[in-house]
Amino acid sequence: MCLEVRKTCKCGRNNAQFHLRDNILSQEVISELYCPKCSDQVTLDPATMLVDNGWVIEYDMDLARFMTVSKLMLDVETIQPGYLFDSGYACWLEMYPGEKQDILDERAEILELQKTDPRRYLQEISSWNIARIHRLKADGWRKAQDA
Repeated sequence: MCLEVRKTCKCGRNNAQFHLRDNILSQEVISELYCPKCSDQVTLDPATMLVDNGWVIEYDMDLARFMTVSKLMLDVETIQPGYLFDSGYACWLEMYPGEKQDILDERAEILELQKTDPRRYLQEISSWNIARIHRLKADGWRKAQDA
């Protein structure tokens, strides 16, 4: 089972859902979130922060190291913001914040084909999904790079 966490950004205009893989970490590990609108007001600290396409996630690295070292027996030097995110221990629930709604909006037209032309629907939905992943990679979303 995995814990899902919701966090509002520092300016209060946006929020994101996080995935905490295998419940290794607690929600307190994500100490602050900055959306693209408020991230320009923060001084980036690579030792505690990860930047993903204008969003900044600030981690409580002392807590993260304590929890991962004690539960996973990892070397303390391994535990960095990029490791937490890329390994899924504290990352976006989706590929990026708001992806679920974007998918619903983008697929609405294609879903209409399911009723009228099922064969074309299968072709369109498949090519749409492949093109979407390529677009997310080109846009620089960190989770999309491994998709």
